[in-house]
Amino acid sequence: MGQEIIPVYFMPGMAASPKIFEHIKLPENQFEIHYLEWMIPLKNELLSAYALRLSKCINHDNVVLLGVSFGGVLVQEIAKHISVRKLIIVSSVKSMRELPKRMLITKATKAYKLIPTQLASNIDACAKLAFGGNINKRLELYKKYLSVNDSTYLSWAIENMVRWDQKDSDPKIIHIHGDNDPVFPLKNIKQCIIIKGGTHIMIINKYKWFNENLPRIILET
Repeated sequence: MGQEIIPVYFMPGMAASPKIFEHIKLPENQFEIHYLEWMIPLKNELLSAYALRLSKCINHDNVVLLGVSFGGVLVQEIAKHISVRKLIIVSSVKSMRELPKRMLITKATKAYKLIPTQLASNIDACAKLAFGGNINKRLELYKKYLSVNDSTYLSWAIENMVRWDQKDSDPKIIHIHGDNDPVFPLKNIKQCIIIKGGTHIMIINKYKWFNENLPRIILET
């Protein structure tokens, strides 16, 4: 009887393509990697409905879901609709309680309604939102890794990120976070695996850590 092959589905961050996982390698005799991609949301589509729609792209049972940033929020919503073997989030948040103060202010003032038009016409602003970091690095990353520059999507994604209302996190979630994340500062994060020197884009530039540790994290009971 052959060894069980575990399906692992990766969800990129806001507006990003699965290329952000290009350096993530898992042993092929144990894991089978699949990539989820952003879809353009339907008019007034709730995050829960979007998650249900995207879950139809998952063709296995009892999968491992790994999401980055807003993708980490989305996989938590997907896990409410399907059976999940393990739920892993990277550079993300487990509940609204972990959102930074500036996002809570944006939510309270509804300032998020003013952002998407700027993003759609300003690639640096879009790259800053997705990756943080210095300008030159942001533009370089944007050109390579961001795949969605649609104002409908950006408006929906930003609104659903800042208005996410999950109050209590699932205690089974495995949360991996960098100690130098400018988008979701570590000071707001509870119960996580901390990567020293990790920023918001550590799935890209700390890929060696993930390649060394993800197999063990997934297989741990």
